[in-house]
Amino acid sequence: MKAIIRLAAVVLAVFALQSCNYNSLVEDQQGVDQAWAEVENQYQRRADLIPNLVNTVKGYAKHESSTLEKVTEARAKATSITINPEDLNEENLARFQQAQNGLTGALKSLLAVSEAYPDLKANENFRDLQTQLEGTENRITTARGRYTEAVRNYNTAIKKFPTLIYAGILGFKPKPQFSAEAGAEKAPEVNFD
Repeated sequence: MKAIIRLAAVVLAVFALQSCNYNSLVEDQQGVDQAWAEVENQYQRRADLIPNLVNTVKGYAKHESSTLEKVTEARAKATSITINPEDLNEENLARFQQAQNGLTGALKSLLAVSEAYPDLKANENFRDLQTQLEGTENRITTARGRYTEAVRNYNTAIKKFPTLIYAGILGFKPKPQFSAEAGAEKAPEVNFD
């Protein structure tokens, strides 16, 4: 009799897990984790380009040491923050995004410095690094878009009925999305004076 009860419990458990789309949730969660890994990969690619860029600029812009220091500090801060996919939450993502935004701002300052040094702008290494950096920024945008899509699919799946009944019990929690940078709602001002 106990064997029949155990068999019935196993069949009931399999049926319950099938009706809550457990396997689909696992696939969606893995999709989010994979997309997050690609986001981190592209940010790491950018961080790896920065020392070469800084060294190239150093050779031409010796008077710009504070800008170079800010880029180096921002890179160190940005690379010190990594997030395990299981620890993806609003707070951790906000810290990660803030550090990456700081590095983006520092890089913009570094590239603006190059405008004051025609020899630097003409340097082939600098131009190649700048092109690689631009390509990496595009890859980051693409990776973030894929992450956003994976999170949307996953978060939608865990909120659909009847899955929402089981998702929380089985440990499936919503994943955070990237948020726009402060001031992104305003168009940049262009002035041709």
